[in-house]
Parts: sequence; structure tokens; C-alpha cells
Amino acid sequence: MPELPEVEALAAYLRERAVGQRVERVDVSAISALKTFDPPLTALHGRTITGAGRHGKFLDVELDDLHLVIHLSRAGWLHYRDALPDTLLKPGKGPIALRVRLGDGSGFDLTEAGTQKRLAAYLVTDVGQVPGIARLGPDALSLDLAAFTELMRGRNAQIKGVLRDQQVLAGIGNAYSDEILHTARVSPYARADRLTPEQLENLHTAMVQVLTEAVTRSAGQKAATLKAEKRAGLRVHGRAGQPCPVCGDTVREVSFADSSLQYCPTCQTGGKPLADRRLSKLLR
Repeated sequence: MPELPEVEALAAYLRERAVGQRVERVDVSAISALKTFDPPLTALHGRTITGAGRHGKFLDVELDDLHLVIHLSRAGWLHYRDALPDTLLKPGKGPIALRVRLGDGSGFDLTEAGTQKRLAAYLVTDVGQVPGIARLGPDALSLDLAAFTELMRGRNAQIKGVLRDQQVLAGIGNAYSDEILHTARVSPYARADRLTPEQLENLHTAMVQVLTEAVTRSAGQKAATLKAEKRAGLRVHGRAGQPCPVCGDTVREVSFADSSLQYCPTCQTGGKPLADRRLSKLLR
């Protein structure tokens, strides 16, 4: 799933490549991806892209007083092409959900792999009209230590889930929460409201460091290379069975119904493997 650094990079790429371009046409192949109907997508025809930004993990393409807001979800992506094909999209066929064709022949496709269609596009006059944006907590890179500490206070939940909760903290998903916790040397199962001041400081420092470094690595990358850049920069996420780059211990994994987490026992849990809570009690 694209998270804060990748969405920020996509916005930067659109600012560089698409701002100033006139929208010639917008075609929809997957009706389920379009979450709004007023104004209609035809309202974009002839308008000029004036900016691109980010709200948490939402991409915001600005066209004067209109916003095309995109949430790529787990399997969605944006593919920018200097020359889009002339063929018309066939509804329900292939991975392309929506295509934006620009006046110079370039444009971008929103695609989604797999069978779980969760990619979402909204055309609104105010980004606050998008339910997911209206519920967002503060951006993960906007908080100082005091604000972060206050945010964690009273959160009677595992820190892994708290970091991923967009209503608490916007922009962090499964991959970067693993990376932040590993850098801070904190167990993903630790209770947020039981973290010591030192752990909270380490966690805040790790959050800023991991996300800032990822944004820096992603800067200037084309949409086509962002996924590979993200994978290359990850130290534990997606690397179960490989040696931890810090201590050499084997990176372990806990699997859930629709996701998994990776961690290093030596760095994060005092050398003890974490048990899957579906099967047994947690080992701390």
C-alpha cells in the first residue's frame, strides 16, 4: 500500500509533470472506483491542473476549485505515461480503473491489481467532503515530541495498530510502522499508553527519521520506480527469514487474516519471539 512517502512523491511528480496541463478527457472503466457523482467527471474536461498535494495517504489533484482525490488503497497505483494509447477503455476489463488524458497526449491511469477493489476516486469542491480525509488525525510529520506524547496518552491499544490508525495519525501504514518500531526498538505489541517517556522519545525520533528518509529517497522518482525504491529501503518489513541489518538475528513474522508484521526479536522483544494472538497468549 502506498504510504506517506510514496504519495508525497506522486504528488511531487504530478506537480512537476502535469501542473499547467489541460484535461482533455476522463474515462472510467471501474464504476465502483468512483465514489462521487456531483460534480460529474465531465466537469474536469477542459480544466487545467493547478496543483497536487497530499492528505495522509490521499492524493489530491487540484483543478482550480475542484479536487480529484485518490486513495490507492492496498493494490492501487498511478501510472503516468508521456503518450497514452488512443484505444478506449472497456468497462470491467483489465486493471485500469480510471484514465485522465491531458492535452499534450500524456496522462495517467489509476490501476488496481487483485480482486478486492478498494481504489477510490472522489471529485469534490472541498477535500473535507471526502469522508476519509474528514476523519484524519494530524499528519505524522507535523508533530513535535510533546504533541506526539499527548496523542499516545490514553491509547489502550498495541502501538503497531495505533501508528496505523489514520484517525489517530495520518500517513503511516503497515510497512513504515514496522520500520519505525524496529528503528525505535519497540515491540509491535507494546501498549501505547504504557510506553515510557524514553520509549516515546525514541519512537517519535524514529518516526520522523524513517519517514523523512523515505521521502528523500522517493524525491524525483518516477511513479514507475517508486515501488522498487520503497522495497529497497525497508529493513524488516517484507524481509521475514532474512538477517536483521542491525544485529543479525532472523527477522520474524506474525500473520493475520489480511496482513502481517515483521520484527526483530533481538532489537525489539528482548530476544523472545512474538506469538500469534489468534493461537496463543502474547510473549512479551
